[in-house]
Amino acid sequence: MPAASSPDAATAIALTARRPAVTADRLVAEMVPPPRFAGVSFGSYLPDGSQPSQYEAVQILEQFAASLNGSAAAPKRGWFRRSAPAPAGPAGIYLDGGYGVGKTHLLASLWHATPGPKAFGTFVELTNLVGALTFRGAVETLSSHRLLCIDEFELDDPGDTVLVSTLLSRLVENGVKLCATSNTLPEKLGEGRFAAADFLREIQGLSAHFRPVRIDGQDYRHRGLPAAPPPYTDAEVTERASRTPGAALDDFDALLEHLTNVHPSRYGALLDDVQAVFLRGVHQVDDQSTALRLVVLADRMYDRELPITASGVPFDQVFTEEMLRGGYRKKYLRAVSRLVALARDSAK
Repeated sequence: MPAASSPDAATAIALTARRPAVTADRLVAEMVPPPRFAGVSFGSYLPDGSQPSQYEAVQILEQFAASLNGSAAAPKRGWFRRSAPAPAGPAGIYLDGGYGVGKTHLLASLWHATPGPKAFGTFVELTNLVGALTFRGAVETLSSHRLLCIDEFELDDPGDTVLVSTLLSRLVENGVKLCATSNTLPEKLGEGRFAAADFLREIQGLSAHFRPVRIDGQDYRHRGLPAAPPPYTDAEVTERASRTPGAALDDFDALLEHLTNVHPSRYGALLDDVQAVFLRGVHQVDDQSTALRLVVLADRMYDRELPITASGVPFDQVFTEEMLRGGYRKKYLRAVSRLVALARDSAK
């Protein structure tokens, strides 16, 4: 039974009871910067005085935004018709830098400074959009956009990399401008930044359309995983959920099982009207498919700034050591960081 069915939690929402249906229009409409970047701008970005590249990046992106403001929206063209040559200047900008230098802040600032139609999403959200709409549907839907911003471009899955690279090539042919940041390849984690040469090589034919913009600065990754706050008991989780407006209360195992029946593109809708998440019996996940679904859910909860109150093992132990050393390491590290941050929020 879903956790929310108990008398103690009569007012709580059970995520396991939800099977959201999401329209294509909603999927595209929700491709906006997450709430924590809803009000950012180039003016609110504070460059490090010791890093000239940060000032230069702001200037380049402001010029890019100005060129988009002065151009007409890209017309939607036929699927098989070859488009006219792209306008002068780069079709895309790649922000190349380590963690904590403000790449997402600048990416969101560009989005805010550009008139629509426009879209902002992570690499995972983009692949989920293709899965929901089909490749052709995604091309047709996004080809009318002026700008597409892709945060956390991931290169740990060759199939997805080729899929998105091909999609972006079609969009560039149809006049859509691009801006991207990327995650670090697993073997590059200690280097402090991704390296533009690797990004441009992996996106193959699309690389000619991108101008790399390097952003130097301190890399915080060497600090390792954050320490998670101690978990609560099952009874404490249930009691806190019962007195929290907009609470979602679920048993961890039941929620993980439920995620197998919900397309990742709908994980955001799964959290509609939820103000806080309560989980009982969190344990280490040793199945990779399950772990990757949890990563996507963690991203959607983090986007919505939902505090998490949980019992069981702390979130810095939710993925196995083998997973944290494997090909999806960066995804799991990001998820741990975000889950721990949300767990800390619940303790405030």
